[in-house]
Amino acid sequence: MINSSTQIFLASRSPRRRKLLKQLGLKFKSFSVDLSEEIIDGENPIKTVKRLALHKCEVASQRVKSGILITADTIVVLKNEIIGKPKNKKDAFDILNKLSEKTHAVYTGFVVKNICNGKRVIDYERTEVTFRKLSPQEILEYIKTESPMDKAGAYGIQDDFGTVFVKKINGCYYNVVGLPLSKIYNAIMEVI
Repeated sequence: MINSSTQIFLASRSPRRRKLLKQLGLKFKSFSVDLSEEIIDGENPIKTVKRLALHKCEVASQRVKSGILITADTIVVLKNEIIGKPKNKKDAFDILNKLSEKTHAVYTGFVVKNICNGKRVIDYERTEVTFRKLSPQEILEYIKTESPMDKAGAYGIQDDFGTVFVKKINGCYYNVVGLPLSKIYNAIMEVI
């Protein structure tokens, strides 16, 4: 078990990531880091998510004096195309229409760093998600909720609509939500 006196910091503005860490029973503080999440065309998805999580860690480390720091980044990949967060509602529609009836991969890269001893774990998780056929009306109704606008791939598997879009999942469900909980927990234990 993780000692309750261990200070944990989550550098993320994602309410989903905060909720996931709470599921582990961890007490933590969260804050956001503002930086551009540059996607490089043709870059390997694993390299992309690890690079982005590491960049967030470097920036966030300047704000944390001691304890455990967690950073993460999630992307969706369809046929070698990296799909980030939608730029606008039309982009969200196009993304969801593209994912309809197809299998895509969700990658989350993360860094767990002990600020005091310098130990860190840089890792990732990959999960395959298959969507059923989505009608244009369903996509439009979902976009009206504003939920797709802050999520890679323009959907949240934990959302009302996002849940019913998914036909099948192969791998870690929590990874699709935003943090591969088992790997995060093990990484924390490793750096303590």
